Amino acid sequence: MVVIRGVTGGTNVPAARSTRGASGGFRVGGGADEAREANASIGVSAATAIGLLQVQELAPAGERNARAFRRGEDMLRELKALQLELMEGRADPARLQELIRLTQGEKPADPGLAEALEAIALRARLDLARRGMEA
Repeated sequence: MVVIRGVTGGTNVPAARSTRGASGGFRVGGGADEAREANASIGVSAATAIGLLQVQELAPAGERNARAFRRGEDMLRELKALQLELMEGRADPARLQELIRLTQGEKPADPGLAEALEAIALRARLDLARRGMEA
């Protein structure tokens, strides 16, 4: 038995037996009745739907990662500008509000990117807390 795992869990499927046909070509043994039974037990359309769901999940994850990456870059840019302003003895309130907005957003699918983004957001929240603002 071969186990197929997908969105709804595992399903046992009888393993196909391969034999050599009389003409020397490859054919799957077991006959049409066994094939129909196997297809009915797993639901061919269900297996196809699972594959489509997996493909659909890839695109949003990539888009989420791209948005999170841009948000991280924007936070770093705002933090750098804030640092320069503080060295000049001023801090733009609009920049602080933008930092608050940037620290809040969706979590990326990539664990490494999520960790890096959280570290940048932590730094931004610390700078905001020093100025009496909460993110």
